[in-house]
Amino acid sequence: MKALKHTDKVLLIVSILLFSIGLIMIFSASNIAAFMRYHKTPYNFLFKQGGSLIIGGLFVFLPIINMHTKTISALSWLALIVSLFLLAFVYFFGPIINDARSWISLGPISFQPSELVKVVLIVWYAAYFELKRKQLNEMRTSIFPLCVSLFFAFWIVLQPDFGTAGIIVLMSFMLYFLIPVKMTQKLKIIGGFGGALLIVIMGYYIFNTSSLQRQISRFDYRYPCSEEKFYTTGNQVCNSYIAFNNGGLLGKGLGNSTQKYLYLPESHTDFIFAIVVEELGFLMSTGIILLYGILIWRIIKIGKESSSSRGSIMCYGVAIYIFLHTIINLLGIMGVLPLTGVPLPFLSYGGTFTLCIIGALSIVQRVAIETKEKKLVKS
Repeated sequence: MKALKHTDKVLLIVSILLFSIGLIMIFSASNIAAFMRYHKTPYNFLFKQGGSLIIGGLFVFLPIINMHTKTISALSWLALIVSLFLLAFVYFFGPIINDARSWISLGPISFQPSELVKVVLIVWYAAYFELKRKQLNEMRTSIFPLCVSLFFAFWIVLQPDFGTAGIIVLMSFMLYFLIPVKMTQKLKIIGGFGGALLIVIMGYYIFNTSSLQRQISRFDYRYPCSEEKFYTTGNQVCNSYIAFNNGGLLGKGLGNSTQKYLYLPESHTDFIFAIVVEELGFLMSTGIILLYGILIWRIIKIGKESSSSRGSIMCYGVAIYIFLHTIINLLGIMGVLPLTGVPLPFLSYGGTFTLCIIGALSIVQRVAIETKEKKLVKS
């Protein structure tokens, strides 16, 4: 319990608050669909999400905050290999759900390895850059982690899951910009990798025309409420617009959404923020977005104060991870970006994603604990 005493209280309180809001909104957004579409109890998704939070707290948060970041870094190499094995297993043996192989099903439990990859890569980047900190200006050394990231992204594109692969690539490039390497070298490497990635993606889709057509259709996202799109590709975004309009300034009241009555098929996952706006209104929704801002600011602050480059990179990686998920999800449901199926941190239903968010935040808390403990020793 000593480690728990030294956690960053602001980050802990904001995290608990966001998870609590998420739990309430998941129940509100899912109870109709759970009963009418899935023929389950209205509390089905509430209980499942609550179970994920309890498991995450007991078996992810508590062990990680009591584990030194050196140990976490060392384990990341093994975790990287295990993650690759899981991706390969999913590709060859995973069930096809929504035209993609992304899940491992173990009876009633389903697990999405691609979500785990994001957190594993963040920790592994920190471990690698600390190990090779004296050789980072060597082209071969600095290019290796990007090769690893693109290799994992390629496996995820094969599922196909373009949204997750895109987040991994963006996150890796953003992390790469933070390491102490000459800017000219960074630009050359990222430019070269960007071109290579484009060629690989084009090559894949040339040999998989059905997947190409599906991905191209996602980029035709403008005017979702038009007559030709409302009942097809634009249906979800258009119903999201209706939810935003219904919410107004103060909202219709908790539980009073009309769009959750099967108009928004993903009301408790990708489109949950539309239900938040409809029920809680613009003011409360803006407050929730401010909580995201406070959370990300606090993570960056912990990273800046870290006494090791390992801890800083871990924190910056987690901040980028949460930021990308949040901005891509929100812009997607607002019709500014194509829909990618990216969940919203803390609010969207999903066991694997919830456990990964808890794991990422636990790592940040461990960095904060080590920083505080070093300050206490010095004083």
